[in-house]
Amino acid sequence: MVALVVLAATVAVAAEAPEVEQAEAAARAWLELVDSGRYAESWQQAAAPFRDAISEKDWVRTIAAVRGPLGAVESRELTSAQPTTQLPGAPDGHYVVIQYRTRFAHKSSAIETVTPMLEEDGTWRVSGYYVR
Repeated sequence: MVALVVLAATVAVAAEAPEVEQAEAAARAWLELVDSGRYAESWQQAAAPFRDAISEKDWVRTIAAVRGPLGAVESRELTSAQPTTQLPGAPDGHYVVIQYRTRFAHKSSAIETVTPMLEEDGTWRVSGYYVR
């Protein structure tokens, strides 16, 4: 019986692996836009709920105010990637909450949280971003 439970858990983790890899690839591609100051393009490439929550103009102003003072990214290390179907204040769906330990030129230790979601067209797009 224990072997069956372990096998079932292993199969579930293996099934999540491609989902997590795809979400993480989407997060990294989106972060490249932000890192290079292409803020309007990052808004355009974000998930529909992200774009519905903030206008492009407000996003560009907000992210420039947050990221500008931090300076260039010197390193970014994946620390966790957690699949979930529920997030506070968001509709149920397929999400992966990804955290990176990031070193910026003017902030030696930060945690970036990027949350891609699987949209109806089967594409992973970022639905949330937070840096602390």
